[in-house]
Amino acid sequence: MATKILQLKVTLRHIDPPIWRRIEVKDDITFYELHHIIQIVMGWWNAHLFEFRIDGNKIGIPDDEWDDPGLLGSQEIVLSRFIKAEKMNFSYLYDFGDSWMHEIEVEKISDPVQRYEYPACTGGERNCPPEDVGGPPGYYNFVEAMKDKRHPQHRELKEWYGEPFDPEYFDLNETNGELQFIIKTKHWSPN
Repeated sequence: MATKILQLKVTLRHIDPPIWRRIEVKDDITFYELHHIIQIVMGWWNAHLFEFRIDGNKIGIPDDEWDDPGLLGSQEIVLSRFIKAEKMNFSYLYDFGDSWMHEIEVEKISDPVQRYEYPACTGGERNCPPEDVGGPPGYYNFVEAMKDKRHPQHRELKEWYGEPFDPEYFDLNETNGELQFIIKTKHWSPN
């Protein structure tokens, strides 16, 4: 079967206004590779465990410390095994402590375009929350504290983050530059 291109919309749940990215990926990549693509386009650092849930299946990285006999290995399972139709949805959980739940919608399935590099990010809005900020409630507090110098945690969180934070920032060209690095080097961070 010929490789297809999946147009996926990845939306971070429980955050308003929404933080989302639209990506195009080949359907013959693994869920492990999709995890790394999502890490880059969302702005995460790949510092925590993850899990996809699709058609009643859990896909992640088996860990001897977590007894989960039904977990399928993300490095062995390709997207085409489960993604068969447009408009289907599945989820991606990143960081079991902060519980960053993402909804992924399969918007379109198409043939590849010649001389076009995949993966690609074709759209998105808003900056990703920082790692270890405390999930959605911690993120809302962080944004409020960073913009209000009188907030009791302003100084502490500004020092912790180390630079200004603009919740509206998203740079499509920068994001695709990061993806091009993966294409050229196949440098998936170890996890």
